[in-house]
Amino acid sequence: MSETADPPAAPSRARAEIDLAALRANVRTLRAKAPGAAFMAVVKADGYGHGALPCARAAVEAGATWVGAATPEEALALRADGALPSDVRVMCWLWTPGGPWREAVEADVDVSVSGLWALREVEQAARAAGRPARVQLKADTGLGRNGCQPADWPELVAQALRAEREGLLRITGLWSHLACADEPGHPSVALQLGRFHEMTAHAEEAGVRPEVRHIANSPATLTVPETHLDLVRPGIAMYGLSPAPELGSSADLGLRPVMTLAAPLALVKQVPGGHGVSYGHHYVTPGETTLGLVPLGYADGVPRHASGTGPVLVGGKWRTAAGRIAMDQFVVDLGGDDPGPGAEAVLFGPGDRGEPTAQDWAQAAGTIGYEIVTRIGVRVPRVYVNE
Repeated sequence: MSETADPPAAPSRARAEIDLAALRANVRTLRAKAPGAAFMAVVKADGYGHGALPCARAAVEAGATWVGAATPEEALALRADGALPSDVRVMCWLWTPGGPWREAVEADVDVSVSGLWALREVEQAARAAGRPARVQLKADTGLGRNGCQPADWPELVAQALRAEREGLLRITGLWSHLACADEPGHPSVALQLGRFHEMTAHAEEAGVRPEVRHIANSPATLTVPETHLDLVRPGIAMYGLSPAPELGSSADLGLRPVMTLAAPLALVKQVPGGHGVSYGHHYVTPGETTLGLVPLGYADGVPRHASGTGPVLVGGKWRTAAGRIAMDQFVVDLGGDDPGPGAEAVLFGPGDRGEPTAQDWAQAAGTIGYEIVTRIGVRVPRVYVNE
């Protein structure tokens, strides 16, 4: 009796290759910047588009002891089925009324509280769960988003301490977030840090004994050591992107981009001069040339704002998105070269092979590198290497 081998997997239309060795190296680099602080690997938004769980595991292998998520659903997924070691702390901070507080309490997730409404819901969840909640109090030190205003802080602290005395919660952390750490020397950084020290001092004088105090994001971890305190929370830097061009490139900061986005050309064809390309004919061929079709578009996260400017490496040369980037595809002018269908088009990567980087696409689209990698959609499979 003969056995039939499984047919080889069909090549994918496109792929986002995620280099977990690069991620681990980035974590080690960032930990060395803050050797006295614990490390929280921020994996919100599906790990900035890289895949939350594989990246969280790789970060833990490199020494992270905390993992951060934005939403409770993200945090609960990280806690599901022993996804991470039980001694790794998981935190989330973006709550709305009626959220899954009880599930988070039962899953031993650290939850962030910025106001009395949230504190009340946490207390109810703890009663229902029959166990104390792990709560971190967030201070608005000047960012103006989430967090408790200084005027309301004494009451929030007092009510949290009352709930702690009643056995409903444990205040595990005091934290805040910086507005302008990616702008070197911005005066708001010192002002926010000073306000944070004042607010944490009030809480501790009132009786709070937090496990961690933290305010440092990626740029602060890299460049503002006085913000490191008990824990740092790198996000984008962990994935190898510079948090701001003003701070230096990825290479300048000792980081390596983790994601490479590539696709095989779906078509290569010769066209005459004067031929319009894509919707609106915003690009017209200046002469006889070859066009290559890249099977990625804005439905996959390729920014339409980069129409006419987005760079692509094909055949060892930089090409530019010719005309409008459409929902599923865009065109590059190959200048008469004919690499043939299936030739690799690299939109961005670490830059080792001369390919563009996510920062190059950010400049082309008038945005930031964070958005470029985070918006790569679910139609693009993630392929993990160096696991």
